[in-house]
Formats: sequence, C-alpha cells, structure tokens
Amino acid sequence: MEIQRRKTKKIYIGSVPIGGDAPLTVQSMTKTRTSDADATISQINDLYQADCQIVRVGVPDHASAAVLKRIVKASPLPIVADIHFSYRLALAALEAGVHGVRINPGNIGSKENIRKIVQAALARGVPIRIGVNAGSLEKDLLEKYGRPTPEALVESALREVRTLEDLGFYDIEISVKASSVLETVEANRLLASRTEYPLHLGVTEAGSGLAGIIKSAVGIGTLLIEGIGDTIRVSLTGDPVEEVTVAREILKSLGLLKEGINIISCPTCARCQVDLLSIVQEFSERTRDVKSPLDVAIMGCVVNGPGEAREAEMGVALGRTNGLFFQKGEEKGRIPLAKLLDLLVEEVRKADREKQLAETHKT
Repeated sequence: MEIQRRKTKKIYIGSVPIGGDAPLTVQSMTKTRTSDADATISQINDLYQADCQIVRVGVPDHASAAVLKRIVKASPLPIVADIHFSYRLALAALEAGVHGVRINPGNIGSKENIRKIVQAALARGVPIRIGVNAGSLEKDLLEKYGRPTPEALVESALREVRTLEDLGFYDIEISVKASSVLETVEANRLLASRTEYPLHLGVTEAGSGLAGIIKSAVGIGTLLIEGIGDTIRVSLTGDPVEEVTVAREILKSLGLLKEGINIISCPTCARCQVDLLSIVQEFSERTRDVKSPLDVAIMGCVVNGPGEAREAEMGVALGRTNGLFFQKGEEKGRIPLAKLLDLLVEEVRKADREKQLAETHKT
C-alpha cells in the first residue's frame, strides 16, 4: 500500500522543490541567537549532517539581520528567515539573500507592509510562507470565533493568501499550527480542501522528549496518511538535530522516505532468552551510516521470530546460544550467538554496497 498525496503547486526554496511531484522534505529551525553567526552556522552544519533539507532562522532584531548574509553564504542548506512584527527585518533578510521568508499574518502589520515584502520577494524570486499559529492569531478573528479554532486558523491563512495574490504573488507555502494535535489535524484538513498551495506540517510547541515526539508523530503522521502535507518540521524543546531524526523516522515509518535501515524487533517477553535491547542498540550504532532502504528483523521470539525474519530482507531469530539467520526469505543456517551480530552487520553492508552500485548504474 502506498500513500497517495494530494496534488499541490510546486515552489522552490533555493534548489529544494516543495509540493507538486517533489518528495516530502524535512525542515528544522536553529535554536541559537542568530546574531551569533558562528554558533548559528555551526548548528546549521549539524542539521545538514543529520540530513535536514531546509533550515529556518529567527530574525528578531537588526543585529540578527546584519549577519544573515554571512550565514546564507556559509550555509549548506537553503535559509528561510522567520519574521515577526517588522516588515523592515523581512526586507533586510531578502537583501541578505535568504531563500524564503516566513511571515505571520497575526503580527506583520498593514497591507502596505506586506506589499513591500512582496515586491522585494518578487524581485529576487523568493517564496513566502504564510505561517499561522494558534498563539498569535489576529484580534478580529479571536473575537469572531472566541478562540483560535481550526476555522479561525484557516480563515487567517486564506485571507493572507488573497492579499498576496492581489499583489500578484503566487510562490506561496502555508502552515497552520496549534499545540493541540486534534486542532492541528482538523485545521490542515480544512485548509487542504480549500487550496492547492503546498502545506508545511507541524504541531507547534509540542514540548520535549517522548511527549513531544508522540504529539508530532500522531499529528503529522495522521495528515500524511491522508495525503496531506508537502514538507514537515517537528517542533521539540531541545536539540534541533533530534527534530530532524524524528521527522525522518515519521516519513520512513509511512514509506515516504525510502532510506536507511528499518529495524523490526520484538518488544520481548518471557520467551526471550537474550539481551535483545543491547543487541539491537549495537546493531543500530554499527549500521548508522547505511543509506540503502533495508528491512532487518532482529527477533528474540521463537513464536514470531522466524516468520518476521523470513519476511524481512534479512533477519535473525535468536535463541539462548545460537540463532537462525534468514536472507531474502530463505533460512541460511543456525549460527552461534557470538558470531551472529557480526554476520548480520557484514551482510547488511554488503547489501548496501550492492544497492548503491545498482543505483549508480541506473543513473
């Protein structure tokens, strides 16, 4: 089964396509003070190494805007400037060469301010993201709806869309986010039914650790399963590299990112006779750099183990002193436990090399 994504307009943030027939992309945002250019560039490089594809930087003041040109030049990723309150900061960011601008209808100001941003963006071929958050909705919409409902979020976004379109601007991306998973999902469903612009997904202010990961996975994952969404950002309190890791795992779990190892391992129970957690953790660490999509089963269960290992591209069903090794559905033999992990890593790396060589020959 494959997810059928809704058709949307395609835009480009730098050289990265969003929407249309483009693959889903992963974004994050720097957590440094942007005015500290060295720290910001260092964090962008960390995100690049984690396979982030687009990075947003906050531009809260003129000190931040003043170093943007240096950041853009040093960045291996397209830069989106996150602008609130001041259209002048948006103009400064565009002058610095950013690849995208995010504005919030709730606080960017008058239509004349937006006109100035649009003119500068048009002149440079830079897209604009309309980013609506439940926490910063326009006052008139709060009065109309009583609170930041999904309908209020969507009305805010579409009102800003009309403003941009009236000014002749169509390179638009939209996001509507709330800290509530259910309201985020409903707002994006409603928005997807009313526009063909690409949508940026995320549950804003999701929190930290396991709770934030679960909120993000449920909210973003629900929408992706329904074919809604063109680019995603997981918003966690903490290291932005974790945001990228979680976002990529969400995409991999849905078959929307076919890269890296998908480990199938049992939760363990009384039937398990090995320290399966340690084995899985060591395997994961030793194969972290594998890029080819591979399903690998590491099972400690005599009930489901052989079946899961047989269905995976390769896998092991572990007993107390030895285990069965399976490859492409065939049992290859009973291997001593002390040698099994090394064999599995070796065969995974061999399969990775073969897949990469096959891809090279295709191109």
